[in-house]
Amino acid sequence: MPALHRPVSLDEACTLLDQLEEPMVYGGGTAIQILIKQGVLFAENLVDIALVPGLDAVAETADGLRVGTMVPLRQMETDPVVRRRAPLAAETYGRVANPRVRNTASVGGNVAHGDYRLDPPTALMALDASIELTSVRGSRTVPAREFFVDFQLTAVEPGELITALLIPDQPEGSSFAYVKLSSLSENDWPSASCAALLVPAQGGRRTLRLGLGALAPVPLYHELDVSGLDVDAAVEAARAAVDPVLDPIPDVRGSADYKKRLGHVAVADSVRQAWEGTVR
Repeated sequence: MPALHRPVSLDEACTLLDQLEEPMVYGGGTAIQILIKQGVLFAENLVDIALVPGLDAVAETADGLRVGTMVPLRQMETDPVVRRRAPLAAETYGRVANPRVRNTASVGGNVAHGDYRLDPPTALMALDASIELTSVRGSRTVPAREFFVDFQLTAVEPGELITALLIPDQPEGSSFAYVKLSSLSENDWPSASCAALLVPAQGGRRTLRLGLGALAPVPLYHELDVSGLDVDAAVEAARAAVDPVLDPIPDVRGSADYKKRLGHVAVADSVRQAWEGTVR
């Protein structure tokens, strides 16, 4: 069993991550506990950051939200501030697994897990969010669109921990939808998912932002200009734009071809719903 360390300050947590042998940050623990029991995750030392002050709050900023890494997914779903300033995020977090998981899992641990099927990254990419990383070397931010670098591999470097998500205000007048298609159960990992954010014309350009989950070894992002298009044309443009990058991993939830077909459905449904200004 790994040793458990419980720092009471961010500086102490960073020092432990810098000095311990094979350390791993422990947040909500929903993924770590499962992976350790399955024998596919090994760590000499777990650094539990639950006692570090300031990591469990949602704070409003001048241009958006600063979400501490220990904020539960359920809070992102229900917090009136999140629902007002980033409703696409609230909708997407509310589709993760089930209430028991959402009450335990943390926002930082969710993205740190780096699974290509995660729900929240699709919205975070569409909203142009960033991830704040902190270590003894200081802090840096990485755009969510650049955070997932390979299969279950993120931009987090040794000695770093995620301290916050930085989510800009959802553009005024934008409409959105999140579509999640699961083949085993509604609460299971998606076989394909898409977050669509339709941003009204700015400088004469109307933009459609798409975050895709479960359709490649990493979450995907695509943006296209839909100025002058009607909904049918926008759907076809979106499907054509994402098709070359779809590279699903076959598993018990379906073959690669099946998931690619579902991906086209998820894109089409999310674009139509966002165009109509509906949530689902």
